Amino acid sequence: MPLTISAAPRLRTAIAAGLMALAALPAAAETVGKVGVDWIGNDIYIDAVTDPKVSGVTCHVTYFDRSVIDRLKKGNWFEDPSNNAISCQQTGPITIGDIDLDRGGEEVFKSGLSLIWKSLIVTRIYDRKNDTLIYLAHSRELTEGSAKMSISTVPLYGETVTWTNGKP
Repeated sequence: MPLTISAAPRLRTAIAAGLMALAALPAAAETVGKVGVDWIGNDIYIDAVTDPKVSGVTCHVTYFDRSVIDRLKKGNWFEDPSNNAISCQQTGPITIGDIDLDRGGEEVFKSGLSLIWKSLIVTRIYDRKNDTLIYLAHSRELTEGSAKMSISTVPLYGETVTWTNGKP
């Protein structure tokens, strides 16, 4: 059935709304490295994560993946350790979309570290006074918090940065 003149604007609006909804989802990671750490198959993975609302910034996040042998040996079958690290850098021209500017920041990436209880989270916070993006990697556990965290900053001072809604 061909589109009528009146249906075309509604279709464009629906497509735009769908794309905006996808942009609001946390970023997806791409595994760029894997390092074996012992003979039983434990590995460290390195993922590249792009911020869905800040183009031109890439974060590299590491995490530990336990082998089947390690899980059988130590128990705690469904969980990986909370150990992680993050490093974020400018990897292109920076364009900042509609980001959350409050002190709690905004979750930009989430990945499970256990079946249901633990997640690796990357949160972005904008430090307005120092004109810097802060990326915090930490574990969120359903039953108890974890003090293990890692932080990386991307200074915007002196850089050409495009703010789609105007600089705050």
